[in-house]
Amino acid sequence: MAHTLVDSHAHLEMEEFDEDRDLVVQRAFREGINSILCLADVTNPKSIKKTFDLTEKYESLIAAAGVHPHQAKHFTPSHAQRIEKLAVEKKIKAVGEIGLDFHYNFSPRLEQEEVFRRQLNLAQKLGLPVVVHSRNSSKEAAQAIEQERFSKGGVLHCFSEDWTLAKQMMDLDFFISFSGILTFPKAQPLREIAEKIPLGKLLVETDSPYLVPFSLKSEKKRNEPAHVIETAKVLAGIKKVSLDKLACATSQNFESLFMFEIKNPRC
Repeated sequence: MAHTLVDSHAHLEMEEFDEDRDLVVQRAFREGINSILCLADVTNPKSIKKTFDLTEKYESLIAAAGVHPHQAKHFTPSHAQRIEKLAVEKKIKAVGEIGLDFHYNFSPRLEQEEVFRRQLNLAQKLGLPVVVHSRNSSKEAAQAIEQERFSKGGVLHCFSEDWTLAKQMMDLDFFISFSGILTFPKAQPLREIAEKIPLGKLLVETDSPYLVPFSLKSEKKRNEPAHVIETAKVLAGIKKVSLDKLACATSQNFESLFMFEIKNPRC
């Protein structure tokens, strides 16, 4: 495989992968996916165990851990302590997935904002970047990062907001990551934003098991890291570069952000 792609966001610990988790990882490797960022939900012991079972088994898989905005109502000081312990043990490369989701509001907005800010401060203390989720909350998400003076950078994952937020986040030393949403027919406004973002600020992801790229929707019900190539192909077309160039740029961005050297790079 000529490419050196990475999947910068996958939930491989979820039950959708319980029957074939190792096969999914091995299939990704065969398709030229050289690394995967796996997310652990520290409010869920099963999520923690499955995530770190994976990253201990496969050296090219790395992890982040945090409290998702959906789970903000369950946040306790013990969760912050767990994140800190994982960081001290060097088991995580980032704090996340954290942020705000004002679309579903599974947790009250005020609690989401408080928990987001607490985790930003924790990541600052730990010297780690963050993996940020923002849905219908662009103004508040950027404001929290600015007001808390968070300076360790990160990634705005599964980007689906507006250019104003993309610009603000890049100015705050964040990368912008695109998922299968970029491939959907109705996502032309998103593709226009992607066109404006420099290669040096881009990442690609699956957000597995969600968001199957449009080209695979008729045959696949579950997304997985091997499918990140479909999003990368669309993004390369938008940027008017070869898939190899897009793959190298996003892989190098991944290495820079998470301070992780990809083994056997082809760039």
